[in-house]
Amino acid sequence: MNILHMKYALEISKTNSINKAAEELFVGAPALSRAIKELETGLGVTLFDRSAKGMFLTPEGELFINYAQKILKQIDDIENIFKDGSPQKVQFSISVPRASYIADAFAEFSKKVTPGQKAELFYKETNAYRVINNIIKEDYKLGILRYSERYDEYYKAMMFEKGLIGELIAEFTYVLIMSKDSPLKDLKTITFEDINNYTEIAHADPYVPSLPLSEVKKEELPEHEGNRIFVFERGSQFELLSRDPNTYMWVSPVPQLLLDRYGLIERKCVDNKRIYKDILIHRRNYKLTPLDNMFIEELVRSKRETLR
Repeated sequence: MNILHMKYALEISKTNSINKAAEELFVGAPALSRAIKELETGLGVTLFDRSAKGMFLTPEGELFINYAQKILKQIDDIENIFKDGSPQKVQFSISVPRASYIADAFAEFSKKVTPGQKAELFYKETNAYRVINNIIKEDYKLGILRYSERYDEYYKAMMFEKGLIGELIAEFTYVLIMSKDSPLKDLKTITFEDINNYTEIAHADPYVPSLPLSEVKKEELPEHEGNRIFVFERGSQFELLSRDPNTYMWVSPVPQLLLDRYGLIERKCVDNKRIYKDILIHRRNYKLTPLDNMFIEELVRSKRETLR
């Protein structure tokens, strides 16, 4: 398969026009048309539907372009790495749930990456659906997938189907964090009913309906009857929790250092018994790099210190 033909097909998919693509590529339109026909003949499929309105991808064409984009990006990455005859920047990329123990691991990991390594680090906090999607479609190398243990078989089957493998990092139940001045701190035990009159801090996009998690949340935690504040990043949640003693938040266990920094405390709720799993995932054929292993070491350390 000709790499140049892949570039041609990609440009046509963007412009939906042989003539416009030819102008962008500085190629004659007849030559471009012949190249696409040769590509289709070689593959044995029709990549584009031709009409008076232009050229539009067929379902087979969409699949081809998806793979072609990844191949061309990898070629560009290789050329950039070995530009001028020597390796340039190395990359580390991971998508994770919003979890303070994971953020703590990444912070310590980043301190160990020396400037001489010329590394680019990508750390994205997001939901379970996008953790998977980022590895499959966005070329992220690692992800940490969080789900309730009752959905273990579902996620194992899904990972197998998508060519992913996973390793258990942590098991835990969600806890409550709140200001050290919260009236809840004096209760011997905290129940779901106890928190009804307090304001819950919640992330605005924890779940995506295309996975069975929209129903999971309804089953595992009661519908909150009081006020609720939605936030999109962890910095805001800590500021709100530390300043307003009448707020609380459901979270995975938090490192003591972070609790102390914001004047927060962590408490268990006796009614909440659901166990969650954090699973480190990557493509089945992916080989962990030295940077990956360095991060995993910090992740295991932070988990050991936090999930007491």
